Amino acid sequence: MTKSVGLCAVAGFAALLAVTMQPASAQEWPTRPIRVIVGFGPGGGTDIVSRIIAEPLGEFLGQSIVIENKPGAGSTIAADMVAKAPPDGYTASMLSAGHTVSAVMFKTLPYDSVKDFAPVGLVANSGFVIVARKDFPAHDIKGLIAIAKAAPGKLNFASVGIGSTQHFAGELFRQIAGIDVAHIPYRGTPAVVTALRRQEVDYAIELVQAVIGQIQADEIKSLAVTSPQRWPTLPQVPTMQEQGIAGYDVTSWYGLVFPAGTPKAITDKMYNGLTQVLARDTMQKQIANAGAVVHPLSPQDFGRHLESEIAKWRDVATKAKIEQQ
Repeated sequence: MTKSVGLCAVAGFAALLAVTMQPASAQEWPTRPIRVIVGFGPGGGTDIVSRIIAEPLGEFLGQSIVIENKPGAGSTIAADMVAKAPPDGYTASMLSAGHTVSAVMFKTLPYDSVKDFAPVGLVANSGFVIVARKDFPAHDIKGLIAIAKAAPGKLNFASVGIGSTQHFAGELFRQIAGIDVAHIPYRGTPAVVTALRRQEVDYAIELVQAVIGQIQADEIKSLAVTSPQRWPTLPQVPTMQEQGIAGYDVTSWYGLVFPAGTPKAITDKMYNGLTQVLARDTMQKQIANAGAVVHPLSPQDFGRHLESEIAKWRDVATKAKIEQQ
């Protein structure tokens, strides 16, 4: 056997070995605990949903799932950790809607918000509601629009900060409705609610679970929910689309991803476990208690959702001339 022939034989055997070993390793996965990195601190929606599914999903897979909180920089620190992790199925992340907003808000990121991740599946959605100060003269969206158009630039809306999902949701509403209103950023939901109660701002867009207590206590008034269908915990509040804002669809969401390059057999096995866990009544009730609604999407559909959300928010940012960070 010549040297070149020998080398070819060795290379061919190595390639064959790699092909034959990959399905076996994916089949055996997992053989040790899986960590799910969350880009926010304990107690937030992303963290709570992650912890709700961790134990039953770990039981299904036969290994524990450990939640690690790595907050900071709009969840981009956690996303970068996962994007650069080995694609072996032992490091995942629970992304939220903020992931797609960060893709638009930051001039440069150390990762590609779509290509560097392997979608596993969407887990749940959280709803937003447009709330106004208690003495606001309008009681619905049509009334708000009428006031805004009668006095351009007079009304204002609050958000939890420039570049937040709430900010972008407010800009989208402004663009579709064709109204001129000012944006006032605050640091967090408590500050937004306080501003509404003090009549410092006219309206805001907030997560339902963050302000439902104030709505029920009649401290602020609800004008519309931003989801396509009425929200389960606010069934009396009509949607934006019901009130003539065609095409307005904004929900927060939570979805699992692995690093890009993770074997399909592993992502499929994780997705299979996820769908079976989310189908349980107990899981749906726990997630509902956290202010979310189970909304599973396949890896393929979740991937398309990521792309469409980034495209939507990029268009909003361009029209609103929101400066990148």
